[in-house]
Amino acid sequence: MALAPAEELAARETVRWPGESEEYRAARTALLAEEIALRRHLESVAEQRRALPPGPEVTRDYSFEGENGAVHFADLFGAHDTLVVYTYMFGPQRERPCPMCTALLSAWDGEALDIQQRVALAVIARSSIAKLIAFKAERGWQHLPLYSDASQDFSRDYGAIAPDGGDIPQFMVFTRRDGTIRLFWAGEMGPDSADPGQDPRGAPDLMPLWTILDSTPEGRGTNWYPSLNY
Repeated sequence: MALAPAEELAARETVRWPGESEEYRAARTALLAEEIALRRHLESVAEQRRALPPGPEVTRDYSFEGENGAVHFADLFGAHDTLVVYTYMFGPQRERPCPMCTALLSAWDGEALDIQQRVALAVIARSSIAKLIAFKAERGWQHLPLYSDASQDFSRDYGAIAPDGGDIPQFMVFTRRDGTIRLFWAGEMGPDSADPGQDPRGAPDLMPLWTILDSTPEGRGTNWYPSLNY
């Protein structure tokens, strides 16, 4: 189906703000057309992602320690056929977790129950489950399902350990179809594909924090990052 030009859709919007100038309205409407085009591109990319051919099969029987005991990778799916995994930068070498990951997961904690209506969710880190539970309580998280990869097998196989032993955050989606578990998609935008002057990040950004700040005149900036506490 042919879509109307973004400029035409932008011109249909009748929102006007008290005291706005003609210059502001013209610039805002031009920006609106770009926002509509961006929305369409995001949907086009999502459609292309959904059309990926079958990904690589998961052949190892990974085991983890959850808040209620030991589990295998297949158990993380629960009743779902799709599993979203985030590898949390909280390895055993860290006394405290990554503030950026923590900010992301704090937002996800509020969405976890909604997410799990459609897919399974697992947050995996290399620290002990006791350490993960203690920080979960400190942060006030209620809904995030945390798992310790004490053997580090999964983290090693799926790129969550840097050559120096540090942590690498990974966002991955796995599927289970007819009993076969496969990697469906994983983020692949890292430092090597970052644009000059920008922190490495994927698109769309997984952190609501940055989405909000990107809508402000100050933007996300280049010298501020979230902290574990304030």
